[in-house]
Amino acid sequence: MKKLYLLMLSLFCITQMALAQSGSITGRVLGADTQEPLIGASVLVEGTSKGATTNASGDFTITGVPAGNYNLRITYVGYSYPKIAITVDASGSANVGTISMKASSLVSDEIVVSATRRPEKITEAPAAIGVISSRDLTELPSFNIGEVLNKVQGVEVVRSGVIGVGINARGFNNAFNVKMYQMTDGRNSMLPGGTGLPAGFYNTTIKEDIERVEVILGPSSALYGPNAHNGIINTITKDPRRYQGTTVALSAGNQDVLSTRVRHASVISPKFAFKVTGEYTTGNDFEFQDSVYIGTVGVPEYDVDYKFESKRFGSALYYSPTDKIDLIADYGFGQGSNLGVTNNGRNQINDWTFQYLQGRIVTPRVFGQLYATWNDAGDTYQINARTTNYYTLLSKGATQEQAHKYSRTGAKAGEIFEGSPAVAFPGFIDLSHRLNGELQYNNNFAGFDIVTGLNYQRDVAYSRQTYLDDKAGNIILNQYGGVLQIERNLTDKFRALVGGRVDNHDNYGTQFSPKAALTYNALGGTFRATYGKAFSAPSIQFQEFYANTGLLAILGNGAGLTIKNTETGDIRTIEKLKVEKVQTFEVGYKGTPVENLYFDISSWYSKSKDFISPLTAITPIMGKERVIKKGDVDVTESAATVLNYYLTYLNYGKVNSWGTDLGLNYYIDDNYSIGVKYSYFNSDITDQDNLDNDANRDGKVSDAESSLNAAKHRANFNFTARNLANEKLFMSLNVRWLPEFNFYSGQQIAAEKGAGTRVLGSNYNYGPLGGFTSVDLSGGYKFTDWVTLGASVSNLFDDEQREYVYSPNIGRLYSVELLFNFGGKKENK
Repeated sequence: MKKLYLLMLSLFCITQMALAQSGSITGRVLGADTQEPLIGASVLVEGTSKGATTNASGDFTITGVPAGNYNLRITYVGYSYPKIAITVDASGSANVGTISMKASSLVSDEIVVSATRRPEKITEAPAAIGVISSRDLTELPSFNIGEVLNKVQGVEVVRSGVIGVGINARGFNNAFNVKMYQMTDGRNSMLPGGTGLPAGFYNTTIKEDIERVEVILGPSSALYGPNAHNGIINTITKDPRRYQGTTVALSAGNQDVLSTRVRHASVISPKFAFKVTGEYTTGNDFEFQDSVYIGTVGVPEYDVDYKFESKRFGSALYYSPTDKIDLIADYGFGQGSNLGVTNNGRNQINDWTFQYLQGRIVTPRVFGQLYATWNDAGDTYQINARTTNYYTLLSKGATQEQAHKYSRTGAKAGEIFEGSPAVAFPGFIDLSHRLNGELQYNNNFAGFDIVTGLNYQRDVAYSRQTYLDDKAGNIILNQYGGVLQIERNLTDKFRALVGGRVDNHDNYGTQFSPKAALTYNALGGTFRATYGKAFSAPSIQFQEFYANTGLLAILGNGAGLTIKNTETGDIRTIEKLKVEKVQTFEVGYKGTPVENLYFDISSWYSKSKDFISPLTAITPIMGKERVIKKGDVDVTESAATVLNYYLTYLNYGKVNSWGTDLGLNYYIDDNYSIGVKYSYFNSDITDQDNLDNDANRDGKVSDAESSLNAAKHRANFNFTARNLANEKLFMSLNVRWLPEFNFYSGQQIAAEKGAGTRVLGSNYNYGPLGGFTSVDLSGGYKFTDWVTLGASVSNLFDDEQREYVYSPNIGRLYSVELLFNFGGKKENK
């Protein structure tokens, strides 16, 4: 706590600092291509704390600047990065006139904010970072924005169906992956409460409202707090003042996919602007029916619904009482129905609803926000539990009609007919919610760029014991913390960054996350060396999970477990989950060492302590061991009576991992570019002689405990053509190579060993994932400034493409999209 108090004191002291200045700099910023104002461009006087953003006319005024010579740095998304030399004379004022910024598609010209929470050129960011621009999304004629993340260096994208897209980085994927922290406009956009999973299909943001997506790889806890330890995905939506007018997108494709998306934004007055968005998408997933095992007998999943449906709505109101203060209120609603893969089967998700309400204040120096997020699981249920109910009822004499009805609702013993068995409710209740608050301050003092802030998060998990051990009431978890980050130019080429964050967690106490970086500008880019330490507190689900099918039981491990051998009376214990901590050392370079060639390389080495496992077995199948206590509380309802099979989450000892991400983009001319990306990943977790890897402490390291759950090698090739046929035609060819790899998570197995068989207690093993080269093709034609027709095909040659457990082969998918832009100002490219 002492560290947190010192951090809060630093925040208070910094906010009192001010230097008396007297001069001013004025000017106007326009887009060279449109000669229209660039609204919200950032204008900074380098080496000072002075800056401004352009207003609706593109004008800016920077006050408090003393006489002297300066460089103005002007940044705007999608435009090149000019520096303007300016002299403030003895009168204390200067006018730079009109500055025309040129639109750019070069990666090296991208402006990012996520690496240090201030605008900077991507080549100067002290982190491994990739960007998906609004233009990239516009040129993807599909409703599924997850597809385009394949283009981001170092990102692992896996598909479980037509709409199922999972995102990971740096290995160790699993069926309930929370290692990539996801944000939207600075807001935690993960599901609240028990699951803590990415919102994914239930997110509220439509593709047409995304300005850009920034992806940072590596530990980011020092800036973003708990669980940002593999990286973050930060989605930044469009400001209605910059992007006005109405956009309508109509998409259609195979698998009966239909999607309609609408965005409207308008400036009502010099002080008010608003936007509204909406989407309706529907279709059918690839048909795939796996087996559910009742004891040792496999039966087909019952009554699987392959239809998916998504409804989204969003609105935001912007109020600017002055040219330096924005007050923003926004609301988002997302509802989805689809199939979801879990650690032991699949869920039939029906009308899962995800909502948020957010208020923000944004000024050049202060950012504050308060927002609430909440869930409703709707009519969601476990397919394997319902299937077990159905066949159990049939075997006991129920009619098909009775079995169909009560397998879904559950029933007490004797409720259906005299002597009928009890069957459990297979559904989920999730009415969890979360409250977040944040206050952030930035300034420049005596040459130091400073960012500091405070955060608070309160999770309330509510499942009525349908998947959490919350019989005693809601599970409430509080977290709060503070951050301080300092940057300074050491010379005209060297820049240093140091920072640290202190967080306090109700269950895991105080954690400290430091970071440091040194950058060196040379060869048309920036070399960097970084160090970061991050931590991952076990999610509520990992701590308090509760599921008992009678065949097996899955228990959270937040308090530790006691296991008894019912034959010998021997007792052994499983330690409660600890916080996973990872330290990462990284070196890299981003830049344009020769004309038209963008080069990006990162090599990293991570040391993890108390690495958290995927769902792992802790008792042998058909053995004599049973869990009898969770912490100090007797367990009386978890007896997996048929198989005596228990699974939970565990800590490994120490796990080291390492890898390299390499990317090349060559711009043949203004119209054509070629990109190649390659990633390598490995870890000593594969060493089965190292008992640090014996997570369940049974004296041996199993195949499941030693799996990377990712391919060691991955590669991607891209060819892009733009501005053809009088700047009307664009097209892209993308080739993805993914070799075979093994994957273990709970009951899910996809491995070379035992392929084509089923191990008792696990699902059927169809063999390793990957092992394919996929070709995607997309393109479009811009008939006018307001009408664009696009089309895309993924898996062009319809090759067998299996990317995830308990999921179908992903066949060829094609879609066409008609995009209309009506009225308002033309969207900046």
